[in-house]
Amino acid sequence: MKSISRRAFVRSSMAASAAMAASAATMTSDKALGQDSTGRRLKIIGICCSPRKAKTTAASLQICLEAAEEAGPNIEVELIELAGLQIEGSVAAGIPLEPGQKDDFPKLIPKLSDPKVGGIIIGTPVYFGNMTSLCKAFLDRCIAFRKNSFALSNKVAGVLAVGGARNGGQEITIQSVQAALLCQEMIIVGDGRPSARIGATVWNDGKGDVSQDEFGMSTARNLGRRVVEVALRLNGITR
Repeated sequence: MKSISRRAFVRSSMAASAAMAASAATMTSDKALGQDSTGRRLKIIGICCSPRKAKTTAASLQICLEAAEEAGPNIEVELIELAGLQIEGSVAAGIPLEPGQKDDFPKLIPKLSDPKVGGIIIGTPVYFGNMTSLCKAFLDRCIAFRKNSFALSNKVAGVLAVGGARNGGQEITIQSVQAALLCQEMIIVGDGRPSARIGATVWNDGKGDVSQDEFGMSTARNLGRRVVEVALRLNGITR
């Protein structure tokens, strides 16, 4: 075996260390941009479960998604409104649709199970202390993801609820939605700091302008940021 001098060994070690440091710096630079060295991007999807299109729940989710998008330059966001879609919850129980009956749920499956989707935020109005029937039907139909190797597993999930009073059942509603998402093996988060509570709790005072609910808007922004923060970490990406 060829002998190697101590000086040559030290030089070789220093060169190797420098190469490793340069590689680490490159990886850190990539991750700081919200993507890894492959250029992979993360997407956050908001699901609006209000039967009224483009109303207060959609507006609240939009605030949430804007905060998520601002959390990193390579974060994509999309708002999907279920209003007007035909989603029959009984299909989850094995009851077939009537001949000719429309079903819009299947077209949501590839959108939500896409590997680049790192987080999903569910938004619902509060009806009698709980989620809307449209939200429940959607969550029931999500059994399709369990049957497909738990396609939503380890995606981050946050919940936003809009009530007709400051304490109008938002937190109870959020917990109810979270229970269904836990059954999908999703990673549940609340709204982030400084409030850092169960989720986004928004008050619709009847005037149709939730932007005046300063506290509720702060929880919506916190939730959007928190979903992105955890999604980035789960995907090995640091800001």
